[in-house]
Amino acid sequence: MIIRLPLNRATFFFDLPLTTRFNPSKILFLYPMKNNRNFCIIAHIDHGKSTLADRLLELTDTITDREKKEQVLDSMDLERERGITIKSHAIQMIYKTEEEEYIFNLIDTPGHVDFSYEVSRAIAACEGALLIVDATQGIQAQTISNLYLAMENDLEIIPVLNKMDMDNAMPEEVKDQIVDLIGCDIDDIIEASAKTGFGVDKILDTIVDRVPAPKGDLEAPFQALIFDSIYNSYRGIIAYFRIFNGKIKKNDFVKFVATEKEYNADEIGVLRLGYQPKSMLQAGDVGYIISGIKTSKEVKVGDTVTHVSNPCTKMVSGFENVKPMVFAGIYPVDADDYEELRASMEKLQLNDASLTFEPESSVALGFGFRCGFLGLLHMEIVQERLDREFDMDVITTVPNVNYKAYTNSGEVIDVHNPSGLPGPNKLDHVEEPMISAQIISKSEYVGSIMNLCIDRRGELKNQVYLTSDRVEISFSLPLAEIVFDFYDKLKSISRGYASFDYYITRYQPAKLVRLDILLNGDTVDALSTLIHFDNAYNFGRRMCEKLKELIPRQQFDVAIQAAISTKIIARETVKALRKDVTAKCYGGDITRKRKLLEKQKKGKKRMRQVGNVEVPQTAFLAVLKLD
Repeated sequence: MIIRLPLNRATFFFDLPLTTRFNPSKILFLYPMKNNRNFCIIAHIDHGKSTLADRLLELTDTITDREKKEQVLDSMDLERERGITIKSHAIQMIYKTEEEEYIFNLIDTPGHVDFSYEVSRAIAACEGALLIVDATQGIQAQTISNLYLAMENDLEIIPVLNKMDMDNAMPEEVKDQIVDLIGCDIDDIIEASAKTGFGVDKILDTIVDRVPAPKGDLEAPFQALIFDSIYNSYRGIIAYFRIFNGKIKKNDFVKFVATEKEYNADEIGVLRLGYQPKSMLQAGDVGYIISGIKTSKEVKVGDTVTHVSNPCTKMVSGFENVKPMVFAGIYPVDADDYEELRASMEKLQLNDASLTFEPESSVALGFGFRCGFLGLLHMEIVQERLDREFDMDVITTVPNVNYKAYTNSGEVIDVHNPSGLPGPNKLDHVEEPMISAQIISKSEYVGSIMNLCIDRRGELKNQVYLTSDRVEISFSLPLAEIVFDFYDKLKSISRGYASFDYYITRYQPAKLVRLDILLNGDTVDALSTLIHFDNAYNFGRRMCEKLKELIPRQQFDVAIQAAISTKIIARETVKALRKDVTAKCYGGDITRKRKLLEKQKKGKKRMRQVGNVEVPQTAFLAVLKLD
């Protein structure tokens, strides 16, 4: 029998038979659903999200003085070193007002465009969002992108003007930008400084007043959305979920709808700085579930969890599958590590659902995986995490985007790898992905930015002055042109002021060719790339020059060639290491020297036929480093 005692601040549940002796440890303390607030923090990179999250945790006494440090929620060393948030982090806080107590479930999200998928997952689990804008920089491209994501999901937006303590803050100017962007009243914008704590108490009160409480039916069948997961070598896969309807108790028999797998809920609980077990969770709660799952394929981010005995009728909607933008091969340095690399990638995919991969093989590198990433930074982070978290030495091949190849017979082939492009005799035409790019910068850099975009085959679509010295430029660009060093060059020419955001719009026909790199006549498939015909000659020449610097000298000449189909367009030669065989000849007839040189020449020719050229790992990254 359950006895319910309504109190001012919460409800106690005594889930005990009446004959049982009273035991205080059996009390379950539940807050009413109207006291729940689920919200996320969205902003452009480096606008103070993680610092504001630290202040919120301190004001709600979620962390002790001993636990205080900068970027509390950024748990990876990589995040601290680079000063960026890579993963969304969920944490529960208890905020006490004079009348009531509230449960705050906060999800801190990344700000970089390459991790926008993390933001979309956080937004799917929330009812409100804090929109953080830097008072010194104003509205940036990713601010707009994340805001649109939140508005599509009907989230309550609370605008916060951060870094008000800075001497170069422009509050009036930036407030006008925010009003123009979201159409709020100027009084709705909260002035704050996450560094000093100014205005943070007002943010907490505004969350209570404006973020709606979760809507859900406690009596309906259990229905929860998995928005993240992590692998623990001792406990298996820990899935993070948001409950939309019903309730779940410890040891309930649950079902994962997409995979159709059934498990016991061995442990459920809420996310504080660590895991805090609970005996029951209800609609509106954000928590975790541990079911002893060891196989990573059995948990899918975006899946719905329900009870086996009384399942929900439909899955939670509004969650989109990831669309990779950049593709590259990842291969183990040691071929024997292939299976270990597969296991590492599966565990990493649990924590980073935007990573996709499938097996492939290369003549030069052996067996590996063709991986899909959201951008170059994402690719770099995945490679770094494989090294740090799983101790895997890997080689990454030249990045490519996804092309559509149309054959003469009308067949459409998705090409992720240059080796997958049909031959010229079968190929009708190739289509490449186009993006709509938004660049926001100071007006003095407009000319340089336009030149950069036009050099990358860009087409100007729109130009809007947000203020007298801030301009938003919209360009249509091929995705392949921004994959390598576009972002770095944009930052350089704008002295760090420009911000960049993009999304794929369509595919359009393009004059693309496959550029192959040959070493002594043999194609190195890992260095092949698809490139626009106009850029192929210049790119091939620079690639050969770079490889000449990187490939060590052998006992024979190494010919480095760039080729389009059967036509060689560039060549460099790595000269052989030669022993001075004529050193012992002190004078005498010239025929003696010639005889020794001819003998050496025959030996070099024979060695070249059987010798292998070792391509160093740095050569595979050479494409990214080309100036």
